[in-house]
Amino acid sequence: MQGGGGPAEPVLSKQSVLTDGVKATAKGGEPAPVRASETGRARNWTMPPLRLERECKERTNSATIDNRCVEFDRRENQRCAFTMAARLSRFHNGLVSLRSAFTMAEILLSLTIIGVVAAITLPSLTGNINERTWNTQRKALYARFSQAVSLMDSMNGYSDAETFVTAGLSKVLKINNICDKDHLEDCGITSKQITDNAGSTTSMPKLVSELNPKNTSMSFTDTTASTPIDYSYSNVDSEAAAFETQNGESILAFYNPTCRADMQETDYYGASKVCANFVYDLNGSKGPNAVGKDIGVMTVLYPSDSLVVAPMLYPRNAGVEVDFNEAPKACTALDAEYRVPNIGEVISMFYNSKLLNIASLHYWSSSRYDSTKAWNMSGTTGRIFLEPIDETEAKRVKCVKRN
Repeated sequence: MQGGGGPAEPVLSKQSVLTDGVKATAKGGEPAPVRASETGRARNWTMPPLRLERECKERTNSATIDNRCVEFDRRENQRCAFTMAARLSRFHNGLVSLRSAFTMAEILLSLTIIGVVAAITLPSLTGNINERTWNTQRKALYARFSQAVSLMDSMNGYSDAETFVTAGLSKVLKINNICDKDHLEDCGITSKQITDNAGSTTSMPKLVSELNPKNTSMSFTDTTASTPIDYSYSNVDSEAAAFETQNGESILAFYNPTCRADMQETDYYGASKVCANFVYDLNGSKGPNAVGKDIGVMTVLYPSDSLVVAPMLYPRNAGVEVDFNEAPKACTALDAEYRVPNIGEVISMFYNSKLLNIASLHYWSSSRYDSTKAWNMSGTTGRIFLEPIDETEAKRVKCVKRN
Protein backbone atom coordinates (compact mmCIF):
# COMPACT_ATOMS: atom_id res chain seq x y z
CA MET A 1 0.00 0.00 0.00
CA GLN A 2 1.23 3.51 -0.76
CA GLY A 3 0.83 6.39 1.59
CA GLY A 4 -1.88 8.90 1.13
CA GLY A 5 -4.68 6.33 1.20
CA GLY A 6 -4.68 5.90 -2.62
CA PRO A 7 -5.72 2.71 -4.30
CA ALA A 8 -3.39 -0.23 -4.09
CA GLU A 9 -1.20 -0.78 -7.13
CA PRO A 10 -1.62 -4.11 -8.93
CA VAL A 11 0.74 -6.85 -7.84
CA LEU A 12 2.00 -9.38 -10.35
CA SER A 13 1.64 -13.05 -9.56
CA LYS A 14 4.45 -15.45 -8.90
CA GLN A 15 4.17 -16.85 -12.41
CA SER A 16 4.49 -13.38 -13.93
CA VAL A 17 7.44 -12.57 -16.14
CA LEU A 18 8.85 -9.10 -16.73
CA THR A 19 8.89 -7.89 -20.28
CA ASP A 20 12.68 -7.65 -20.13
CA GLY A 21 12.74 -11.45 -19.62
CA VAL A 22 14.33 -11.36 -16.05
CA LYS A 23 12.52 -13.01 -13.11
CA ALA A 24 12.30 -10.97 -9.87
CA THR A 25 13.37 -13.05 -6.84
CA ALA A 26 12.70 -12.24 -3.12
CA LYS A 27 14.58 -13.46 -0.12
CA GLY A 28 14.51 -17.20 0.23
CA GLY A 29 14.52 -17.74 -3.58
CA GLU A 30 10.84 -17.05 -3.97
CA PRO A 31 9.68 -14.74 -6.71
CA ALA A 32 9.24 -11.23 -5.34
CA PRO A 33 6.09 -9.32 -6.03
CA VAL A 34 6.66 -6.48 -8.45
CA ARG A 35 4.49 -3.41 -8.55
CA ALA A 36 3.51 -1.79 -11.82
CA SER A 37 5.00 1.49 -10.63
CA GLU A 38 8.44 -0.05 -10.27
CA THR A 39 9.08 -0.16 -14.02
CA GLY A 40 7.49 1.28 -17.12
CA ARG A 41 7.98 -1.99 -18.95
CA ALA A 42 5.56 -3.77 -16.65
CA ARG A 43 2.67 -2.12 -18.46
CA ASN A 44 3.70 -4.02 -21.61
CA TRP A 45 3.53 -7.29 -19.79
CA THR A 46 2.01 -10.08 -21.85
CA MET A 47 0.55 -13.36 -20.85
CA PRO A 48 2.22 -16.50 -22.25
CA PRO A 49 0.70 -17.16 -25.73
CA LEU A 50 -0.89 -20.53 -25.06
CA ARG A 51 -2.52 -19.41 -21.81
CA LEU A 52 -3.63 -16.15 -23.40
CA GLU A 53 -5.12 -18.00 -26.34
CA ARG A 54 -6.98 -20.39 -24.01
CA GLU A 55 -8.34 -17.63 -21.78
CA CYS A 56 -9.41 -15.49 -24.73
CA LYS A 57 -11.25 -18.34 -26.32
CA GLU A 58 -13.02 -19.06 -23.01
CA ARG A 59 -14.07 -15.38 -22.77
CA THR A 60 -15.57 -15.27 -26.28
CA ASN A 61 -19.14 -15.26 -24.99
CA SER A 62 -18.38 -13.03 -22.05
CA ALA A 63 -19.84 -9.55 -21.94
CA THR A 64 -16.51 -8.17 -20.82
CA ILE A 65 -13.71 -8.21 -23.40
CA ASP A 66 -10.26 -7.82 -21.92
CA ASN A 67 -7.89 -5.50 -23.86
CA ARG A 68 -5.39 -8.28 -24.01
CA CYS A 69 -7.88 -10.49 -25.82
CA VAL A 70 -8.72 -7.71 -28.25
CA GLU A 71 -5.05 -7.36 -29.06
CA PHE A 72 -4.74 -11.12 -29.36
CA ASP A 73 -7.66 -11.28 -31.79
CA ARG A 74 -6.18 -8.49 -33.89
CA ARG A 75 -2.83 -10.19 -34.15
CA GLU A 76 -4.45 -13.54 -34.85
CA ASN A 77 -6.46 -12.02 -37.71
CA GLN A 78 -3.30 -10.46 -39.14
CA ARG A 79 -1.50 -13.79 -38.93
CA CYS A 80 -4.36 -15.58 -40.73
CA ALA A 81 -4.51 -12.90 -43.42
CA PHE A 82 -0.77 -13.07 -43.98
CA THR A 83 -0.89 -16.86 -44.19
CA MET A 84 -3.72 -16.77 -46.72
CA ALA A 85 -1.93 -14.13 -48.82
CA ALA A 86 1.24 -16.19 -48.80
CA ARG A 87 -0.65 -19.27 -49.94
CA LEU A 88 -2.40 -17.36 -52.72
CA SER A 89 0.93 -15.90 -53.83
CA ARG A 90 2.51 -19.32 -54.00
CA PHE A 91 -0.52 -20.63 -55.94
CA HIS A 92 -0.31 -17.72 -58.41
CA ASN A 93 3.43 -18.15 -58.88
CA GLY A 94 2.83 -21.80 -59.59
CA LEU A 95 0.31 -20.96 -62.28
CA VAL A 96 2.64 -18.39 -63.83
CA SER A 97 5.46 -20.89 -63.94
CA LEU A 98 3.20 -23.37 -65.69
CA ARG A 99 2.19 -20.72 -68.29
CA SER A 100 5.56 -19.04 -68.73
CA ALA A 101 5.81 -19.98 -72.46
CA PHE A 102 3.51 -20.32 -75.52
CA THR A 103 3.18 -23.56 -77.38
CA MET A 104 4.05 -23.73 -81.08
CA ALA A 105 0.36 -24.22 -81.93
CA GLU A 106 -0.57 -21.02 -80.08
CA ILE A 107 2.14 -19.05 -81.90
CA LEU A 108 1.05 -20.35 -85.32
CA LEU A 109 -2.60 -19.57 -84.55
CA SER A 110 -1.72 -16.02 -83.49
CA LEU A 111 0.33 -15.45 -86.66
CA THR A 112 -2.51 -16.79 -88.80
CA ILE A 113 -5.02 -14.42 -87.21
CA ILE A 114 -2.66 -11.47 -87.65
CA GLY A 115 -2.12 -12.41 -91.30
CA VAL A 116 -5.84 -12.64 -92.04
CA VAL A 117 -6.58 -9.28 -90.40
CA ALA A 118 -3.68 -7.65 -92.26
CA ALA A 119 -4.85 -9.10 -95.59
CA ILE A 120 -8.32 -7.61 -95.03
CA THR A 121 -7.36 -4.17 -93.75
CA LEU A 122 -4.07 -3.28 -95.48
CA PRO A 123 -5.42 -2.95 -99.07
CA SER A 124 -8.16 -0.59 -97.92
CA LEU A 125 -5.76 1.40 -95.75
CA THR A 126 -3.16 1.62 -98.53
CA GLY A 127 -5.84 2.57 -101.06
CA ASN A 128 -7.09 5.42 -98.90
CA ILE A 129 -3.56 6.73 -98.42
CA ASN A 130 -2.92 6.58 -102.20
CA GLU A 131 -6.20 8.36 -102.98
CA ARG A 132 -5.34 11.24 -100.63
CA THR A 133 -1.85 11.47 -102.14
CA TRP A 134 -3.18 11.51 -105.72
CA ASN A 135 -5.82 14.11 -104.89
CA THR A 136 -3.17 16.38 -103.42
CA GLN A 137 -0.90 15.91 -106.45
CA ARG A 138 -3.74 16.57 -108.92
CA LYS A 139 -4.65 19.85 -107.27
CA ALA A 140 -1.03 20.99 -107.17
CA LEU A 141 -0.43 19.99 -110.81
CA TYR A 142 -3.57 21.76 -112.00
CA ALA A 143 -2.59 24.93 -110.11
CA ARG A 144 0.91 24.95 -111.66
CA PHE A 145 -0.41 24.39 -115.20
CA SER A 146 -3.10 27.05 -114.84
CA GLN A 147 -0.51 29.57 -113.72
CA ALA A 148 1.93 28.59 -116.48
CA VAL A 149 -0.67 28.88 -119.26
CA SER A 150 -1.77 32.28 -117.97
CA LEU A 151 1.83 33.50 -118.40
CA MET A 152 1.98 32.52 -122.09
CA ASP A 153 1.18 35.24 -124.62
CA SER A 154 -0.63 32.84 -126.94
CA MET A 155 -1.16 29.14 -127.39
CA ASN A 156 -0.74 29.47 -131.17
CA GLY A 157 2.49 29.77 -133.13
CA TYR A 158 4.15 26.38 -132.62
CA SER A 159 4.54 23.68 -135.27
CA ASP A 160 4.06 20.56 -133.16
CA ALA A 161 3.86 19.24 -129.60
CA GLU A 162 7.62 19.00 -129.07
CA THR A 163 8.18 22.58 -130.20
CA PHE A 164 5.27 23.77 -128.07
CA VAL A 165 6.82 22.19 -124.96
CA THR A 166 10.43 23.18 -125.71
CA ALA A 167 9.94 26.75 -126.94
CA GLY A 168 6.77 27.65 -125.10
CA LEU A 169 5.70 25.73 -122.02
CA SER A 170 9.20 25.16 -120.63
CA LYS A 171 9.63 28.94 -120.34
CA VAL A 172 6.83 29.20 -117.78
CA LEU A 173 6.83 25.75 -116.17
CA LYS A 174 9.70 23.93 -114.44
CA ILE A 175 10.49 20.90 -116.60
CA ASN A 176 13.27 18.38 -116.01
CA ASN A 177 13.26 16.35 -119.21
CA ILE A 178 11.66 16.58 -122.67
CA CYS A 179 11.20 13.54 -124.92
CA ASP A 180 10.24 13.37 -128.59
CA LYS A 181 7.65 10.99 -130.05
CA ASP A 182 10.19 8.18 -130.41
CA HIS A 183 11.44 8.25 -126.83
CA LEU A 184 8.33 8.73 -124.72
CA GLU A 185 9.37 6.00 -122.27
CA ASP A 186 12.45 8.03 -121.33
CA CYS A 187 10.05 10.51 -119.71
CA GLY A 188 8.25 7.82 -117.70
CA ILE A 189 5.39 7.20 -120.16
CA THR A 190 4.42 3.56 -119.77
CA SER A 191 4.33 1.24 -122.79
CA LYS A 192 2.12 -1.17 -120.85
CA GLN A 193 -1.66 -1.36 -120.94
CA ILE A 194 -3.52 1.16 -118.81
CA THR A 195 -7.04 1.09 -117.37
CA ASP A 196 -9.61 3.59 -118.69
CA ASN A 197 -12.43 5.18 -116.73
CA ALA A 198 -14.72 2.24 -117.51
CA GLY A 199 -12.27 -0.29 -116.05
CA SER A 200 -11.20 -1.66 -119.46
CA THR A 201 -7.60 -1.97 -120.61
CA THR A 202 -6.24 0.18 -123.42
CA SER A 203 -2.95 1.58 -124.69
CA MET A 204 -1.56 4.97 -123.79
CA PRO A 205 -2.49 7.26 -126.74
CA LYS A 206 0.34 8.57 -128.96
CA LEU A 207 -1.75 10.47 -131.55
CA VAL A 208 -4.57 13.01 -131.25
CA SER A 209 -6.86 10.60 -133.12
CA GLU A 210 -6.16 7.91 -130.48
CA LEU A 211 -7.78 10.19 -127.89
CA ASN A 212 -10.87 10.36 -130.12
CA PRO A 213 -10.93 9.71 -133.91
CA LYS A 214 -13.30 12.65 -134.33
CA ASN A 215 -10.72 15.12 -132.99
CA THR A 216 -9.10 15.44 -136.41
CA SER A 217 -12.12 16.00 -138.62
CA MET A 218 -15.88 16.10 -138.55
CA SER A 219 -18.66 17.22 -140.85
CA PHE A 220 -22.31 17.42 -140.02
CA THR A 221 -25.41 18.84 -141.66
CA ASP A 222 -28.18 20.11 -139.45
CA THR A 223 -31.37 19.22 -141.28
CA THR A 224 -33.64 20.34 -138.46
CA ALA A 225 -33.17 24.00 -139.36
CA SER A 226 -35.45 25.66 -141.93
CA THR A 227 -32.38 25.90 -144.14
CA PRO A 228 -29.90 22.97 -143.70
CA ILE A 229 -26.62 24.04 -142.14
CA ASP A 230 -23.29 22.34 -142.77
CA TYR A 231 -20.79 22.14 -139.93
CA SER A 232 -17.26 20.88 -140.39
CA TYR A 233 -13.73 21.21 -139.11
CA SER A 234 -10.34 19.63 -139.73
CA ASN A 235 -7.43 19.42 -137.30
CA VAL A 236 -3.93 18.00 -137.60
CA ASP A 237 -3.51 14.46 -136.28
CA SER A 238 -0.34 15.44 -134.43
CA GLU A 239 1.95 13.12 -132.51
CA ALA A 240 2.53 13.48 -128.82
CA ALA A 241 5.68 14.64 -127.07
CA ALA A 242 6.43 14.00 -123.41
CA PHE A 243 8.12 15.71 -120.50
CA GLU A 244 8.75 15.24 -116.80
CA THR A 245 7.96 17.98 -114.33
CA GLN A 246 10.22 18.96 -111.47
CA ASN A 247 7.77 17.23 -109.13
CA GLY A 248 8.13 13.88 -110.91
CA GLU A 249 4.92 13.73 -112.97
CA SER A 250 5.12 12.27 -116.49
CA ILE A 251 3.11 14.26 -119.06
CA LEU A 252 2.01 13.44 -122.61
CA ALA A 253 1.44 16.64 -124.60
CA PHE A 254 -0.84 16.93 -127.66
CA TYR A 255 -0.89 20.17 -129.63
CA ASN A 256 -3.34 21.74 -132.12
CA PRO A 257 -1.66 24.59 -134.06
CA THR A 258 -4.97 25.73 -135.58
CA CYS A 259 -7.12 26.04 -132.47
CA ARG A 260 -9.83 28.70 -132.65
CA ALA A 261 -10.81 31.45 -130.29
CA ASP A 262 -14.08 31.70 -128.42
CA MET A 263 -16.25 33.63 -130.88
CA GLN A 264 -19.40 33.38 -128.77
CA GLU A 265 -20.95 31.07 -131.33
CA THR A 266 -24.15 29.33 -130.42
CA ASP A 267 -23.31 26.22 -132.43
CA TYR A 268 -19.77 24.88 -132.99
CA TYR A 269 -17.46 21.91 -132.66
CA GLY A 270 -15.73 21.74 -129.33
CA ALA A 271 -12.59 20.00 -130.61
CA SER A 272 -11.76 23.04 -132.77
CA LYS A 273 -11.33 25.10 -129.58
CA VAL A 274 -8.71 22.78 -128.05
CA CYS A 275 -5.16 24.16 -128.30
CA ALA A 276 -3.33 21.66 -126.10
CA ASN A 277 -4.26 18.48 -124.30
CA PHE A 278 -2.25 16.71 -121.61
CA VAL A 279 -2.47 13.15 -120.30
CA TYR A 280 -0.59 13.01 -116.99
CA ASP A 281 0.68 10.14 -114.91
CA LEU A 282 1.35 11.20 -111.34
CA ASN A 283 3.91 8.48 -110.60
CA GLY A 284 5.41 7.69 -113.99
CA SER A 285 5.44 4.06 -115.07
CA LYS A 286 4.55 2.80 -111.59
CA GLY A 287 1.10 1.32 -111.02
CA PRO A 288 -1.78 1.24 -110.99
CA ASN A 289 -1.76 3.17 -114.31
CA ALA A 290 -5.50 3.77 -114.14
CA VAL A 291 -7.57 6.76 -115.22
CA GLY A 292 -9.12 8.43 -112.20
CA LYS A 293 -6.28 7.30 -109.95
CA ASP A 294 -2.74 8.13 -111.04
CA ILE A 295 -3.71 9.00 -114.65
CA GLY A 296 -5.82 11.99 -115.67
CA VAL A 297 -6.30 14.66 -118.36
CA MET A 298 -6.00 18.44 -118.66
CA THR A 299 -7.18 20.48 -121.62
CA VAL A 300 -6.35 24.05 -122.68
CA LEU A 301 -9.06 25.87 -124.65
CA TYR A 302 -8.70 29.02 -126.81
CA PRO A 303 -5.42 30.56 -128.03
CA SER A 304 -5.80 33.68 -125.88
CA ASP A 305 -7.53 34.16 -122.56
CA SER A 306 -7.05 30.43 -122.34
CA LEU A 307 -9.07 28.19 -120.07
CA VAL A 308 -7.52 25.15 -118.36
CA VAL A 309 -9.86 22.33 -117.30
CA ALA A 310 -9.09 18.98 -115.68
CA PRO A 311 -12.31 16.98 -115.34
CA MET A 312 -12.13 13.93 -113.10
CA LEU A 313 -15.14 11.82 -113.92
CA TYR A 314 -17.07 9.67 -111.52
CA PRO A 315 -15.54 6.21 -112.05
CA ARG A 316 -17.21 3.49 -114.08
CA ASN A 317 -20.43 5.37 -114.56
CA ALA A 318 -22.10 5.79 -117.95
CA GLY A 319 -24.09 8.77 -116.71
CA VAL A 320 -27.72 9.23 -115.84
CA GLU A 321 -30.54 10.63 -117.95
CA VAL A 322 -32.18 13.70 -116.41
CA ASP A 323 -33.45 17.11 -117.41
CA PHE A 324 -31.30 20.18 -116.82
CA ASN A 325 -32.79 21.15 -113.46
CA GLU A 326 -32.40 17.65 -112.01
CA ALA A 327 -28.80 17.18 -113.19
CA PRO A 328 -27.10 18.69 -110.08
CA LYS A 329 -29.08 16.43 -107.76
CA ALA A 330 -28.15 13.38 -109.85
CA CYS A 331 -24.45 14.14 -109.36
CA THR A 332 -24.54 14.83 -105.64
CA ALA A 333 -26.53 11.61 -105.22
CA LEU A 334 -23.49 9.74 -106.53
CA ASP A 335 -21.04 11.61 -104.32
CA ALA A 336 -21.24 14.94 -102.53
CA GLU A 337 -17.99 16.14 -104.18
CA TYR A 338 -19.23 15.66 -107.76
CA ARG A 339 -20.84 18.33 -109.95
CA VAL A 340 -22.29 18.79 -113.43
CA PRO A 341 -19.38 19.65 -115.81
CA ASN A 342 -19.11 23.14 -117.24
CA ILE A 343 -18.80 23.75 -120.98
CA GLY A 344 -14.99 23.53 -120.98
CA GLU A 345 -15.06 20.25 -119.08
CA VAL A 346 -17.64 18.82 -121.49
CA ILE A 347 -15.36 19.67 -124.44
CA SER A 348 -12.41 18.01 -122.66
CA MET A 349 -14.55 14.92 -122.03
CA PHE A 350 -15.26 14.60 -125.76
CA TYR A 351 -11.63 15.21 -126.74
CA ASN A 352 -10.47 12.43 -124.39
CA SER A 353 -13.48 10.16 -124.91
CA LYS A 354 -11.42 6.96 -125.32
CA LEU A 355 -9.87 7.37 -121.89
CA LEU A 356 -12.95 8.80 -120.18
CA ASN A 357 -15.54 6.43 -121.69
CA ILE A 358 -17.83 8.98 -123.34
CA ALA A 359 -20.65 7.39 -125.34
CA SER A 360 -22.38 8.74 -128.44
CA LEU A 361 -25.11 10.53 -126.51
CA HIS A 362 -26.09 14.07 -125.62
CA TYR A 363 -24.64 15.47 -122.41
CA TRP A 364 -25.69 18.43 -120.31
CA SER A 365 -23.23 21.06 -119.12
CA SER A 366 -23.82 23.31 -116.12
CA SER A 367 -23.15 26.41 -118.26
CA ARG A 368 -26.20 28.51 -119.11
CA TYR A 369 -26.43 30.66 -122.19
CA ASP A 370 -29.23 32.75 -120.74
CA SER A 371 -32.18 32.27 -118.41
CA THR A 372 -33.89 29.89 -120.81
CA LYS A 373 -31.07 27.94 -122.50
CA ALA A 374 -28.01 25.90 -121.51
CA TRP A 375 -25.12 24.33 -123.39
CA ASN A 376 -25.34 20.74 -124.50
CA MET A 377 -22.84 18.47 -126.26
CA SER A 378 -23.30 15.68 -128.73
CA GLY A 379 -21.11 12.74 -127.85
CA THR A 380 -21.40 11.59 -131.46
CA THR A 381 -19.94 14.67 -133.19
CA GLY A 382 -18.59 16.85 -130.40
CA ARG A 383 -20.97 19.56 -131.50
CA ILE A 384 -21.73 22.17 -128.84
CA PHE A 385 -25.18 23.70 -129.10
CA LEU A 386 -27.95 25.22 -127.03
CA GLU A 387 -30.94 23.45 -125.54
CA PRO A 388 -33.87 24.96 -123.63
CA ILE A 389 -33.44 24.29 -119.91
CA ASP A 390 -37.07 23.22 -119.72
CA GLU A 391 -36.41 20.56 -122.37
CA THR A 392 -38.61 17.62 -121.45
CA GLU A 393 -36.40 15.13 -123.28
CA ALA A 394 -33.86 13.77 -120.81
CA LYS A 395 -30.15 14.11 -121.60
CA ARG A 396 -27.18 12.39 -120.06
CA VAL A 397 -24.99 13.94 -117.41
CA LYS A 398 -21.48 12.73 -116.60
CA CYS A 399 -20.49 13.99 -113.18
CA VAL A 400 -17.02 15.39 -112.45
CA LYS A 401 -14.93 16.39 -109.47
CA ARG A 402 -13.02 19.62 -109.95
CA ASN A 403 -9.48 20.24 -108.78
